[in-house]
Amino acid sequence: MARKGEQFDTSWARTPAAGVAREIIVCYTLGTIIDYYTKPITLGRNLFDHLKPPVIFVANHSSHLDTPSILRALPRPWRQHTATIAAADYFYQNPFIAGLVTLSFATVPIDRKGGVSKTTGDRIDRLVSDRWNLLLYPEGTRSRDGQLARLKMGAAFMAIANDLPVVPILVSGTYEAMPVGRGWPRKHPVSVRFGSPIHPLPGEHHRALTQRVEGSMLEMRDEWRPSA
Repeated sequence: MARKGEQFDTSWARTPAAGVAREIIVCYTLGTIIDYYTKPITLGRNLFDHLKPPVIFVANHSSHLDTPSILRALPRPWRQHTATIAAADYFYQNPFIAGLVTLSFATVPIDRKGGVSKTTGDRIDRLVSDRWNLLLYPEGTRSRDGQLARLKMGAAFMAIANDLPVVPILVSGTYEAMPVGRGWPRKHPVSVRFGSPIHPLPGEHHRALTQRVEGSMLEMRDEWRPSA
C-alpha cells in the first residue's frame, strides 16, 4: 500500500526527468489555461537579478491558481528549483492525487495541525542544502473571502533556522478567477508581485519576522491592485 500524508515519498519529483515533465505541465498545459483566463502580469521580477538561492517564498492564498501562477512568474532557473509546501491532509490522502500534485509542483507534504515532523524537517533540510527554494502559504488554507488572513509563523521558523531571506509575494485576482468551491476559472486579470527580500535579524523572534513579512504583503496590497 502506498504511503499517505507526510510519509509519501516526494524525492523522485526533484529528478531531472520530473523537472522536464513539470516544466511542460506548469508552463504549457496549465499555462495555456491561465493565459487564456487570467492574462497574468508579473511585477518585481527584477529582484532576481541580484538575489541568490535558496530563499523562502511566502504568498497569500485564495485559489488553486496561486501555485501555477507563481511558478510561471519565476525565472526558469528559480522555477526549476522551487518546492511547494502542501497540506498533507488535503493533497496526500489519495495516492493518484498525491503523485500528480507532487510531479506538477514539486510539493512536500506537511501536517497543518501538528507542526513540522522530523520527516518533513529532514526533507526541508535536504532541500535547503541542495539550494532549493521553498514556497509556503502561511495563512494555512485558502481564503474564503479573498482577504489576507493573519500569517502563521512556520515560514519564519524555517527562515530563522536556516538563515534564509523571505521573499513576500502578493497574488491578486485569483480569488475572483477561481475561488474555493469553483472547479474551473472564469476570466479575470491576475497579477503576481514579488516584494523585496526580508532577512532575519540577529536574535529576531519568529513572531517579529512574521509581522514584518505580513506588513510587506499588506503594503503591496495597498499600493497596487489590478483593474477589473
